Amino acid sequence: MQPQNSATSISNSLGLSCAAQRVFRVLTPEDVLTAVAWSRKSGLPLYPLGAGSNVVLPPRLASGVIIAADSSVRILEDGENGVTLRVGAGKGWHELVADTVGEGLYGLENLALIPGLVGAAPVQNIGAYGREVDEFVVAVHGVDLVSGEIGTLLADECGFAYRDSVFKQTLRDRFFIMAVDFRLSRSPGVNVTYPALKTRMADGAMTPESVFAAVVALRRERLPDPGDAPNAGSFFKNPVLSREQLSELQALEPEVPVYPLDDERFKVSAAWLIERGGLRGYRQGPVEISAQHALVLVARGGACQSDVLHLAAHVQEVVKSRFAVQLEPEPRIYE
Repeated sequence: MQPQNSATSISNSLGLSCAAQRVFRVLTPEDVLTAVAWSRKSGLPLYPLGAGSNVVLPPRLASGVIIAADSSVRILEDGENGVTLRVGAGKGWHELVADTVGEGLYGLENLALIPGLVGAAPVQNIGAYGREVDEFVVAVHGVDLVSGEIGTLLADECGFAYRDSVFKQTLRDRFFIMAVDFRLSRSPGVNVTYPALKTRMADGAMTPESVFAAVVALRRERLPDPGDAPNAGSFFKNPVLSREQLSELQALEPEVPVYPLDDERFKVSAAWLIERGGLRGYRQGPVEISAQHALVLVARGGACQSDVLHLAAHVQEVVKSRFAVQLEPEPRIYE
């Protein structure tokens, strides 16, 4: 571990200038305990942070930041039908997806090209194109930043829900994830239920490899590259409505895309609502709604957190006023 003692710049995909009091890049639980000791001595909080791809940061954090550096991958169980892997939280997510598909281990292919590190995947319960990561998580390993205890949470203890988990709720900023166990299949089954993916795959081979390639192509077509257009990916969650709320919305907009979750809960497209509200390509100061995808807020040169949040609030206001639907930001907003 190489902690830095002075205020340190924190990289993030929105390209916002941000410095923390101290940054700890950790490989082992003992490294985490060193960071915990610093937090206790300094009286400053310690925030877990990954690749900075799903956060909106202020100019300065009065805290320490702890980042996982372990990118190892280890086979825990190898059977005829599947493999259980233990993956270090510092492993790049897309790198893991590409590696596993290339090794004939399937399940994660729909989640290709999602930015960030493995440790962030269960926190957000990342999902795309008909899959969510909780379908494959066996256990999450880490260190309690308050007690210093090393622990493991099995999948059913993680409180997984749509873009949510216990790590965003009761264990937020408390449980630092060191590694995640995944169960993947050797059977080349595919999930192409998501409409855009189903359309893309209609005339091609139905293999995990082709799903991986299709998802990568779709994401590159639809989402701006943070390297060229600094962004945090999808800025708003797709709202989940009750049957009554959906009926009211459909009375206004019969063509709104709807994805039933069960008999009483229905997910609708936030991007469709934003675009229908006339906001695609809208710019406010140095921040704009991408013309490529209405869910993406792009921060141009010189933008700061307040610029991003002002535009986000405007989007929420327009959608609420027109459709009576409240949009909820997906990235974490730090104060």
